[in-house]
Amino acid sequence: MSQISGLLVEKPQSVTAIKGKNVTFVAKVDSSQLLRKPNMKWLKGKWMDLGSKAGKHLQFKETYDRNTKIYTYEMTIVKVVDGDAGGYRCEVTSKDKCDSCTFDISVEDAGEDAGELDFSGLLKKRERKQKEEPEINVDVWEILKNAKPCDYEKIAFEYGITDLRGMLKRLKKMKKVEPKKSDAFLKKLDPAYSVEKGKKIQLSVELADPNAQVKWLRNGQEIKPSAKYIFESVGGIRKLTINKCTLADDAAYECVVGEEKSFTEVFVQEPPVTITKMLDDVHVVVGEKVEFEVEVSDEGANVKWMKDGVELSRDGKYRFKKDGTKHWLIINEATTEDIGTYYVYTSGGESKGDPSTIWLIFLLSDLTLKAAEQAVFKCEVSDEKVTGKWFKDGVEVIPSDRIKMTHIGRTHKLVIDDVKPEDAGDYTFVPDGYALSLSAKLNFLEPPKIHLDTTGSFVNKNTIIVVAGNKLRFDVDITGDPPPTVCWKKGDTVRASEGRVRVETRKNLSCFVIEGAERADEGLYHITVTNPAGEDKADVMVKIVDVPDPPENVKCTGVGEDSASIQWDPPTFDGGVPVKGYLMERKKKGSSRWTKLNFDIYESTTYEAKKMIEGVLYEMRVFAVNGIGMSQPSASSKPFMPIAPTSEPTRLTVEDVTDGTCALKWLPPERIGAGGIDGYIIEYCVEGGEARGGLSTEWVQANETPVEKNSYRVRGLPVGEKMLFRVTAVNIAGRSPPAVMAQAVTIREIVERPKIRLPRELRTKYIKRVGEKVNLVIPFQGKPRPVVTWLKDGAPLDTKLVNIRTSDVDTILFIRQAAREHSGQYTLSVQIENMEDKVNLEIQIVDKPGPPIAVTVTDVWGFNAALEWKPPKDNGNCEITGYTIQKADLKTKEWFTVLEHNRRPSCTVSDLVMGNEYTFRVFSENICGMSDDAGISKNTAAIAKTGTYILPYKEKDMCSSPKFITPLMDRSVIAGYSAAISCAVRGYPKPKIIWMKNKMIIGEDPKYLMQNNQGVLTLNIRKPSLFDGGKYTCKAINDLGEDEVECKLVVRGTYGQKSPSSPVCNNV
Repeated sequence: MSQISGLLVEKPQSVTAIKGKNVTFVAKVDSSQLLRKPNMKWLKGKWMDLGSKAGKHLQFKETYDRNTKIYTYEMTIVKVVDGDAGGYRCEVTSKDKCDSCTFDISVEDAGEDAGELDFSGLLKKRERKQKEEPEINVDVWEILKNAKPCDYEKIAFEYGITDLRGMLKRLKKMKKVEPKKSDAFLKKLDPAYSVEKGKKIQLSVELADPNAQVKWLRNGQEIKPSAKYIFESVGGIRKLTINKCTLADDAAYECVVGEEKSFTEVFVQEPPVTITKMLDDVHVVVGEKVEFEVEVSDEGANVKWMKDGVELSRDGKYRFKKDGTKHWLIINEATTEDIGTYYVYTSGGESKGDPSTIWLIFLLSDLTLKAAEQAVFKCEVSDEKVTGKWFKDGVEVIPSDRIKMTHIGRTHKLVIDDVKPEDAGDYTFVPDGYALSLSAKLNFLEPPKIHLDTTGSFVNKNTIIVVAGNKLRFDVDITGDPPPTVCWKKGDTVRASEGRVRVETRKNLSCFVIEGAERADEGLYHITVTNPAGEDKADVMVKIVDVPDPPENVKCTGVGEDSASIQWDPPTFDGGVPVKGYLMERKKKGSSRWTKLNFDIYESTTYEAKKMIEGVLYEMRVFAVNGIGMSQPSASSKPFMPIAPTSEPTRLTVEDVTDGTCALKWLPPERIGAGGIDGYIIEYCVEGGEARGGLSTEWVQANETPVEKNSYRVRGLPVGEKMLFRVTAVNIAGRSPPAVMAQAVTIREIVERPKIRLPRELRTKYIKRVGEKVNLVIPFQGKPRPVVTWLKDGAPLDTKLVNIRTSDVDTILFIRQAAREHSGQYTLSVQIENMEDKVNLEIQIVDKPGPPIAVTVTDVWGFNAALEWKPPKDNGNCEITGYTIQKADLKTKEWFTVLEHNRRPSCTVSDLVMGNEYTFRVFSENICGMSDDAGISKNTAAIAKTGTYILPYKEKDMCSSPKFITPLMDRSVIAGYSAAISCAVRGYPKPKIIWMKNKMIIGEDPKYLMQNNQGVLTLNIRKPSLFDGGKYTCKAINDLGEDEVECKLVVRGTYGQKSPSSPVCNNV
């Protein structure tokens, strides 16, 4: 449940609005104690929410002040009309808090002439006496009809009528109304009705037709029956009862029967307002605020304030205030002109205040004096007969030789001669018989003085040392009267009373505060105190000390097997205190755990870390320590590894010696360690004795940078000298012990017999296809460099056809596009003086063969035809490996292959169709493939039609020894691609089959798969290699005998390699 609380800090007041003018109501809400924004509602009457009526006539505005947290709500009624009169309420709610305020609006006409009545004058001239309360049943309209116009305002005020313009309008209409005869109405409504606010009224008409229907209208709007409006019908009488009349019911009403209407006006009369709390006399001092308060019986009542018979108006001097039933007259600053008698009038009563007031014309004023001066306190009252007493700090002042008191007329004086410090204090004059007092203060001037306390944090007279990050609070005692003004400065910067560096001022004390001291706060501070009696100054030096900066440039200067030397630079800033020493930490690279190396402060900037693991990367960091504390850690050093040099290289030998050079080779050290080997350093010197011919017996380094290989040729050596050599391994730890030659080496040329190292694939016939590239690299050796000679078929090689390139160690024969004329025997000769080595190469360039010739059908019988032909004239420079035979029916002329890889120059074609005539063609094959053209038969084979006859059945003995009807054929396959060889055998009973390679039986080797399908035997070889080449044999055995066939299988490589059992080039 919401509880009522004072959310409204300013409430809207009741007003009397001028018709056609704008009026604005303001409400302010304090939200400093609210958790959320308050909700404001403007209501008319009890329930009508005006928020839904917003538009041109009703306008709402809301603002918010972030500094004061005050919400301001405004409601503006644009061009006020009569219907706006009535009671209003503003209601503010926020969660469990609420507040509300009621106010009224009265509407007056502005444009009509109300006659020549001076209502203000009438009010000024009326007698100031209490009016009697009107009788309840008095008919105000009858009184007004019979009264003179000059008495209208007096009657209206007496009976509580506030809308004077409306009253005059209605009186004018009432006088003009003349009764007319009506067919519908036997009795019409009276011209006007009056009713007191809160009472009920009844309007009645009598109809000629008792069954006629009537409508009741209010200001032209039809009225519906409700709890407020009650309709009654008794015979021909129709009644409208209005319950609990309010100012909003003050309107024009109509009763409509058919086309006829009866008009009237209802005037709602407010009850007389009485004064429940009278004015009180007021005693006040000149310049103070005066408030007259009165309380009336009705919240909506209006009052008039008068002074000495003159009505007071709102201006800069007088202010009127209203809150519910309370009314105030406020005078901001009282003067002698405000003395008088004040009255307040309401519509039902009168109260006047006639105070007997003592006005103090002249107030006491404070005095500020120096020593030995005279102090005079003076005050003036309105009555010279008034006496009083003087008090100092609540104690009555006793006259003496220095202190004198006088009373002359309305003036009272207190004189103090030769002022002393103990005279300072509060002096008060109290008039006898009145609850008033006047006070003033006597201030004794004392020059300012700064009292610095040089103990505590002071290291000398005016220096304070503060640790960075700590709080400095420096209290300075200051004396002086009046209290002096204190100013702290650093350079030209004045320190404020807020912020991290601030000045806090108290009575007789100035506090200089630094929150979290920083290096920038160090410096000389000036304090200046001033008051009217003088000035004093002092200087304070603030020194900020801190932990030092981290050390810099931490690095490893050397490593051992389990140690490392570390060096660093001192910190740039020592924190204002000398550095005492350093603390070191190390960790493994990639780890986050640091290990302390020393617990006692180490003074030097170099340190040797020990007990480390060889081959592990470490990082180091250093802390600086002074009297304040320990610095932040330095940046980590670059990773370093404790390692030891390797052992000496092994097996240092001479590989080659020439005129001026010596080639050495060696093996890596036996113990290398975690540091590995970065390379080798080779050195040489002349063997023994003193230097000769400019040669030094000291060791000379042959290579500028370490070499990574285990061999090196030293050049620029003197010919004929005996030289010593040594090799040293190098890593991050340094050089190893050297490996030294046991004997000196004489620098001279060594003769070596020439030798050709012919590659294996060139030791047999080298076969290439026409158009392919030939690139033969043949290495050789010999010293000095041998002379290389190429011959072809015993004649010098034509360099236009073949390219030859020769180096110190090999010679290259290159043919970009091979042709048949490049075939032949090539001879390579390498010669040194009278020593020579030769080798012969056979190169064969092959091409596709030509077509067979003289293809002839030699015989035709049954469904078979026999063919014969002669080998082609051009075999493509290699052996013919087989033939392919195709047939074609002369009707369709479509070619079909009937035999492939037929090795003989003849064949028999079977399964020909009876009645057809065939022609045949034959392609020749070699290792390059089939010929481009075919040899076509000169004649044809016609298969004649024959009659059908049945041969007599004769049982035949089917037993026979095994016999191969299709032999195995030699094959050449490519390494890595699966291959198969096949043959066909006949024999009964079914023979046993045995496969052999190079006369060795092939067992259950998974590389081979053996199949037998109706006498067709197949051996599948899975992905053959070069070593799968050789002679394969198939043997068939049964009880009647045995038979075997064999073939040669050549496996070719992909890059010029060939099977060891075949002379054929594997690149074909």
